[in-house]
Amino acid sequence: MKLIKLWEANLEKAYALQSSFEKDENGFMNIAYGFTLDEFKEYVKKREKSSLGIDLAEGYVPDTVFVLVDDEENYVGIFNLRHYLNEFLINGAGHIGYGISPNYRQKGYATKGLRLVLNEAKKMGIDEAYLSVNKDNQGSIKAQLNNGATIHHEDDKEYYTRIKL
Repeated sequence: MKLIKLWEANLEKAYALQSSFEKDENGFMNIAYGFTLDEFKEYVKKREKSSLGIDLAEGYVPDTVFVLVDDEENYVGIFNLRHYLNEFLINGAGHIGYGISPNYRQKGYATKGLRLVLNEAKKMGIDEAYLSVNKDNQGSIKAQLNNGATIHHEDDKEYYTRIKL
């Protein structure tokens, strides 16, 4: 199991993975939903720039998109690590967003992928990861708890968790 930065991944495999997600599923927002392969290539270039803090839209922070790859080299998930938080992210999505392709769910990939991303967060100097999860997304809640999350607070739709690194 490993993480690959989106712009270092096989473009066709990454495109197929991204295309396996709905536009908005369980809180995972697929920004590249409906893109052609050419549009996806441009999206990947923008994601690399975003990781470097280049050409960020107002209110956005640098972030790195990773592809989770299993031991057979299948692309199974997408993880987004925000390098730091602004006020909007502190009170919302937090440091990490992720999704596992429908073909690979309920196999422990979210737990394993989240563990790998938390290691990347620690390398960046993040000492406590903030996350959020839809209350009806039991698989994601389980993945976060398996990685040491505690529920910090909640609202009608989401739990807001913290993981000490």
